Parts: sequence; structure tokens; C-alpha cells
Amino acid sequence: MDYQAPERDAQFIMHDLFQVESVWSEIPQLQDISPDVVNAVLAEAGRLASEVMLPVNQSGDAEGCRWKDGEVTTPAGFKEAFKQMADGGWLSLCGNPEFGGQGMPKSLGCLIEEMFWAANSSLFLYGSLSVGASLCIDAHGTEAQKRTYLEKLYSGQWTGAMALTESHAGTDLGIMRTKAEYQADGSYAITGSKIFITSGEHDLAENIVHLTLARLPDAPAGSRGISLFIVPKFLPNADGSLGPRNGVSSGSIEHKMGIRGSATSVIHYDTAKGFLLGAEHQGLAAMFTMMNYERLSVGLQGLGATELAYQQSARYARERIQGRSPTGPQNPDKAADTLLVHPDVRRMLLTQRAYAEACRALGFYTGMQLDRAKFAADAQAAKIGELLTPVVKAFLTDRGVECALLGQQVFGGHGYVQEWGMEQIVRDARIGQIYEGTNGVQALDLVGRKVMRDGGQTVVELIAEMRQTPVKSNWQSQFDAACDRLAATTESIVRRGQKDPALPGAVSVDYLDMMGNTLCAWMLGRMAAVAPADDFGAAKIATADYFFQRILPKTEGLAAAIEADSDVVMKLPEAAF
Repeated sequence: MDYQAPERDAQFIMHDLFQVESVWSEIPQLQDISPDVVNAVLAEAGRLASEVMLPVNQSGDAEGCRWKDGEVTTPAGFKEAFKQMADGGWLSLCGNPEFGGQGMPKSLGCLIEEMFWAANSSLFLYGSLSVGASLCIDAHGTEAQKRTYLEKLYSGQWTGAMALTESHAGTDLGIMRTKAEYQADGSYAITGSKIFITSGEHDLAENIVHLTLARLPDAPAGSRGISLFIVPKFLPNADGSLGPRNGVSSGSIEHKMGIRGSATSVIHYDTAKGFLLGAEHQGLAAMFTMMNYERLSVGLQGLGATELAYQQSARYARERIQGRSPTGPQNPDKAADTLLVHPDVRRMLLTQRAYAEACRALGFYTGMQLDRAKFAADAQAAKIGELLTPVVKAFLTDRGVECALLGQQVFGGHGYVQEWGMEQIVRDARIGQIYEGTNGVQALDLVGRKVMRDGGQTVVELIAEMRQTPVKSNWQSQFDAACDRLAATTESIVRRGQKDPALPGAVSVDYLDMMGNTLCAWMLGRMAAVAPADDFGAAKIATADYFFQRILPKTEGLAAAIEADSDVVMKLPEAAF
């Protein structure tokens, strides 16, 4: 398996499409980031991805993690590769400079995370959880907690984990049973068990910082009674060195369909010492700081799968000799033509390519909203970023699976055997639709919370922005119609949903898919409008043309489906299932 980081496309998105230099020049914290620095960062990230992380991808999948007596051993080469990632400062890229972070914009981080996810999703999971944990501690921790944990997390000396799920409580966190009891020294004794804890136990770092949700004895029922605690594997001494082992242990690891190099543990808390993070009974709100980062990051994992699958299948199609062109032999001196002469193979490759390029730009755009919200206190950007987070998570991971399957189809039988790597991409991509909130939950969040909460106003404002940045004139009328369709569908859902409480859940997946495809058309149309007059630009225009002609029309069917009432999915009695 080979992978080349899409540096040229990333540079085009930053410098030509969004012209980030002018945006960053208005933000004091980002003014000193020059194009040369950004390009150098992208190049080094691409080198790490292709030369360090990718070589242990397939071998890590084949070997998997091993559990023995509560300890987890990661696959050969993972420890060395993780050290290079940590030593290179990649876990501190967007971190708080006051505690050793580099303070770089999230939008740049989105491009880099895609590269790492594509090269080795199992390995980068250890890093992603560390970044998320540091964000949460930075946002909600005391100064002492920040001093104790952030520098160690940024350096990779310690790593992070997020402990939410219990065997009886998945999405419904309000019924969790893990308990926390106040101790005389100001700490809390944590007792209970969590499942599906990514990076909960491993051998890549000397300490693991578990951000754990638990319930105090006097806590209100439901999600309003959840508190968040820092529960380290080893308790830190006052000087930051490792102290005694805490009452945190791995009871087992899961045997999974994919991401086998990532250890997913059952974690037991035996009166483990925990430290309150944020306020009592406000743990779920605090944890969403980490969860929202992870949702966006998992969306980029789906994008990484799309790009990786496209690169493998495009190369295979260029080299594989099979059949003849429908217009006559293209290589008469050979026994057959390449797969690229076949229209259906091109359909699959163009679908992969269009989604990779569009979703890369969409991820970057979402990161820009988060940057404006963080560095410039831009309330409108914060609203748009909040709206798009579930879209990026669900739409990009759905496309990751779709495009991985298309790549496998291009390979034919070779896509089903291990040696070529395509079946691993399919297996690894599948988890993105499930963890950090299933994609059905993301869609319900989009419609039930984001759209219904403000009567669709934020969507209206986003559509207005989309109309202000025209696409290439070839497809302006189609794009205008798509925007009209999204606006009308949003209004219909808000109006009907006020009378039918089941409607948001009945239409939410189709609505998210409709919004995602409309946003992709916006990104591709804008890129085509500023594409350079060279081979790179010509490919941009051809890819956008394919999307507008063959994929965007699917939103018409989605709009029609959304007009059905919730009764069509709710009227069958439970006993009939």
C-alpha cells in the first residue's frame, strides 16, 4: 500500500480558495504564520505520514494489540512511530502556547489530521485522544491541572482517553452507574466500569489520563447529574513525576472488525483517585469540548479513508490491463486496455475523487469557523461551526465507507484479499460511522437540536453565505436550485416538526445527506472558479463537472423523500418487527 499526502491540494485550498493569509492577518495570534511556514508544516506532516506511519499500517493490522494481565502491547513499530509523531510536536500543534502548545489554527490542523488518519488510523487514534483530552483540560481545568497535565499531553509523554460508555449505557449517558464519592483530601473515589475505551491501556506512553464521567451520590437523575473527572493511570507527584499506580486497570481488549492496532479496553475503576474537572453535575457539557473535537476529527478520518482508497484504486486502474474500450482498442499493441477505458470504473474513481476534494475543503472551512470563534470571538462563526460539526462527522465518514467500497470494487477480487490492502481500508473506515456518536445520532443532533432549536435560522444564514460566493458560471443555475431546495426543505422540516415530534428523527439522515452534498457542490464549484489554467486546474473543473451532473441531482430525490410524514416509519407495530 502506498500513500502520498495531498500537499498540492491542501495548498490550493488554503492559498487560492480561502486565501487564509488575509484571514489570519486580521487575527493577532495568527498574523505571524507565513505561507512558507504553512507549506513547510504540510510537507513535514506528509513525510511523517507516508514514511513513518504508513509502513506500520498493514503490519499493525495483521498483528493487532495483545492483552496480558491487564497490560496491552501495541504492534511492532507503533511505539517508535508514535514517538516520532510526539517528538515532532504534532500533538501540540493547536495547543495552548502558555503550556507548551504551538497555537496553530485548527483549519491547518484539519489538513494534517487527514494525512495522519489516511496513513494509519489505528496509530493516530492514540494521538487524537490525547489532543482531545488536552483541549478539555485547557477549557475546563484549574491552573494547577493545566500545569500538571497539558505539557505532558502535548509532548506525548502522557496520552489521553475518554471514558463515557458503559455496558448498559451507550448514547444514553444519563443512565450510567459509575460513581464518584468525595474524599477528605479534595479528590474523589471513582468506582465502576467503562467499555469501548479507545487508548485506555497501551505501552506507547508512561501515563494515561482518563477523562471519566461519573455520578456523585446526591446527583440529579439523568444527564444533568453527571460530573467529569481526571483519573490518571499513575498519580502525578507535585513535581510532575510519576507517583503510585492508581486504581485503574484494563480488564480486556476488544477483538474488532478494523483499527486492530488501536487498543480498545474495558476499564475498571476500583476506588480510583479522581480529580473534578469543571463544576459538579456539569460533566457532560465539559466533556462535549472533547467530544466535539473528536467528532470533527473522526470526520477527517473518513476523509482520510476516501483519499487513501482513491489513491490505491486510481493507481490500480492505471496499471491493470483488462478488456477493451467501448470505442475501440486504445492500446492495440497490448492484449487489453487499462481499466480506465471503462466508463463504470471512471464513475467509481470520479466519485471518490470528487468527495475527497470537496470534503477536504469542507473540513478546512469548518476549521476556519472554529478558528474565528476561538481567536476572534466571532459569534456567527461559532454558530456555523456548531451546525457543521455533526455534518462533517457523519457525512465524511459515510463517504469514507462508500468510497472505500468503491475502491474495493475497482480492484475486483484483489480488493477482497489482504495483500492489496483494500479490504483493510473498508474495515478501518467502518468504525467512523459508529463511534463518537453514531451517524444517526449526528443527524438527529443536526435536525432535532441545531435546526429545530432556532427555526432553521442558522441554515438560512449559511445558505446566504453560500450564495454570496458564486460557483463557476457553468453550474450556477444548478447550484442556485440546490440552495433553493435546501432552504425549502429546511423550512418544511421546521414547520412540520413543530406538530410532529417524530419527524426530525424520521428525516434527519436524508436531510444531513442533502446538506452534505449541497455543501460539496459549493466547495467544488468555488474551487473550479479559482482553478489555475494548468493540468491541476483542468482536473478540478472536470471533477466538479462530474459532481454537478451526476451526484448533485440526488438531492432532488432526498428532498422528495423528506416530504413524507413520520408515519411511514412509525406506523408498523413493534410486535411486527
